[in-house]
Amino acid sequence: MEPNRQDILIELDRLRKEHGPGVSLLPALHLMQQRFGWLDGSTLSLVAHALDVPEARLRGVATFYSMFRFMPVGRHVIQLCSNVACMVMGAEVLLDFLKGRYGLEPGGTTQDRRFSLVIMECIGACGSAPAMLIDDDFYENLSAESLPGILEKYR
Repeated sequence: MEPNRQDILIELDRLRKEHGPGVSLLPALHLMQQRFGWLDGSTLSLVAHALDVPEARLRGVATFYSMFRFMPVGRHVIQLCSNVACMVMGAEVLLDFLKGRYGLEPGGTTQDRRFSLVIMECIGACGSAPAMLIDDDFYENLSAESLPGILEKYR
């Protein structure tokens, strides 16, 4: 169900009052991505107007952070860590598995729109590498054998 524009404006106004116009940018961007799945130009314009900040400033903040998406994504977003520890411990094997089993390329989405894959520089799990996030769920000490069972949970 598409979020109601008036409800969104009320929520953005609450964030602006709670955090202040400059500080509310990140919470507002998170809210919009949560509601729509990604941030398009009209959504960014709406947020900039509601928070009374220049659209260029909002776009600068949004594009600085890798967690914001600017294209439609699948129902579930896999963020696979590609930092040195994860690569040494087998992240490339995981990537090969995702490519082979699901046809999932970095930056791509499966044909059924079930998964999108984002390669992350680091998710802060070097001690339990390789690691990934699916949506907001964290997984560590991964292997190609453990992936099918994990991915099966996400329909």
